[in-house]
Amino acid sequence: MAHDPVVFWALICAVFLGSLGFPVLLVLWKHQWHLGRWNLHTRLTVEFSVLLMLVGAPGFAALEWSNVATLGGESVADKLQNSLFASVMMRSGGFAVIEPSDTRSSTMFITDALMFVGGGSVSTAGGVKVTTLAVIFLAFLAEARGQEDTTAHGRALPTSSVRVAVSVAGMGLTLVSASALTLMVLTGEDLGRPLFESISAFATCGLSSGLSAELEPAGVYVLSGLMFAGRVGIITFATALTMRAQRTRYRLPTERPIIG
Repeated sequence: MAHDPVVFWALICAVFLGSLGFPVLLVLWKHQWHLGRWNLHTRLTVEFSVLLMLVGAPGFAALEWSNVATLGGESVADKLQNSLFASVMMRSGGFAVIEPSDTRSSTMFITDALMFVGGGSVSTAGGVKVTTLAVIFLAFLAEARGQEDTTAHGRALPTSSVRVAVSVAGMGLTLVSASALTLMVLTGEDLGRPLFESISAFATCGLSSGLSAELEPAGVYVLSGLMFAGRVGIITFATALTMRAQRTRYRLPTERPIIG
């Protein structure tokens, strides 16, 4: 089906829309392209989803353009089309017209990053979610500018949102790192394929470098647990952090440790 435009573009549209999340789709359904009526969550999700797609597609094309095993033998139109398809599927769909194991190490690194981010909150996609990346990026931007508040589109983000975003990303990195290390010990492989399989499992993406089929039962259990944690654990963890937020009637003395 790689050269069937109907199937090809139907999958791209369906996966992209599914990765936005149901709250975003509801806002788009109600307000269409009246941007002034979009809430902040919708704006951040759409903006960063499009940004990641536009970064991933040129990056994939540039790195695989001359690779005979992937895009090297295709026409220019097919190269661009397959690169866009790969960029969308990395973050959610898991379909592939090019075997990930045939891509270069640099391309697998980009794939790892996009799979780890995933799609929008309350969507069919996995990963730490687009809004998590958006909030961390905005917090970094505010810090670089010397601003006290993290802001976007004329709105200030509460400090609790930044803490939850950092905590969710940190939890994801910890789980993926532990899984990749375990698979490296079990298989004797270098970092590349174990990390790819671990991130794909955590993000419930569906792409594989072929390592999963070669694993002993112990490795399969590791990836199975990681898939469950990535799909259910992250949502539960983020919800628990949000629900446990409570005000205290006192403030402790402030003291800054040395950072960096």
